[in-house]
Amino acid sequence: MDFGNAESWGDAIYLWIIPVVMGDAIFPPIPSEMVVISGGALSAVGRANALLVVLLATAASWLGDILVFQLFKRRLSHALDRWRWGRAFHRAVHTAIGKAGRSTTYGAIIGVRFIPGGRLATTAGAGIANVSTRGFSLCAALGGLLWAVWSVGLGYATGAATGLPFWASSLIGVGVGILIGVILGLIVTRRRGDRSPVVDGPEEELDF
Repeated sequence: MDFGNAESWGDAIYLWIIPVVMGDAIFPPIPSEMVVISGGALSAVGRANALLVVLLATAASWLGDILVFQLFKRRLSHALDRWRWGRAFHRAVHTAIGKAGRSTTYGAIIGVRFIPGGRLATTAGAGIANVSTRGFSLCAALGGLLWAVWSVGLGYATGAATGLPFWASSLIGVGVGILIGVILGLIVTRRRGDRSPVVDGPEEELDF
């Protein structure tokens, strides 16, 4: 497979979206944005269907979020506390949740996913706070759709505007997306006021 050839990636991109986007729900460093933005860049040169990329990314995002949500809601995540790395993971999740500012629970589920690492934080936090499964599912679906449309649109816009090879347009789109996400993250983490309702659960639920 020629990784720099848009024609080679045309069909392969669909196969990458679901496992990568689902994996990103648990391990944020997985480059899900890169894959979805690349789908948008490929659609700009007629090598992918933008609507199909959006639908696949939305479905994968929702499935990954549900998996993490149920893991924390059913307290299965406490099995991680048997190991030092698991306890460190728990602390990192709670720290990230605490940085959600004054966002409402449902607003955080929808919007904080645009901030690097925000998707895992809000999904785990919603499970810990025992948010209703129906409410979470609806918000995760809406948030996933908005994120997918944004990412595909970013890739398509950079591809159409620059006229560069799809991989170059993808890198530019990822750079822009990360920059915007970091700016949003700085704004959110510097907000002052009440703690996010996402973390306001019973004390025993927050024990490590």
